Amino acid sequence: MEIISNIALITINETLIVQAVSFLIFLFLLNRIMIAPLRATTEDRNQYLEKTRLDMVAAEKKFADLKNQIASQDAMVREEGAEIRRKMDRVQAEAASRILAEARQTIESEREKATREINSQIAAARKALQAEAENLAAMVMEKVLKRKVN
Repeated sequence: MEIISNIALITINETLIVQAVSFLIFLFLLNRIMIAPLRATTEDRNQYLEKTRLDMVAAEKKFADLKNQIASQDAMVREEGAEIRRKMDRVQAEAASRILAEARQTIESEREKATREINSQIAAARKALQAEAENLAAMVMEKVLKRKVN
């Protein structure tokens, strides 16, 4: 290798060729190791996204069809239900009023029974409370006076 004493911005000599070959080898390796796998991965991803998009379009169409089908069935069922309800209302109007009258009568008798029971429990509770209050007052007086109260 020869030392060139001429100072220039670019000198063309054998190192330029070695650097060019090294750069081409680097590009080849970079392409094989990084760029080609990335392109393949990108292509796989694009295919997957396109397949997913097509699946979504098909699912949306199927959903719309099912929604329309359900809406028509819903309308039919509602009409049938309304007709059945009208028939049942006519037939059951008398039975409902009779049952309602019986229920009112039962409720009234149960209310009177519950009122009597509650009043008896309140009276018993008052008696027990009065006795407890007397015992408590006697205990307080004994503690305050420090002697036994009869």
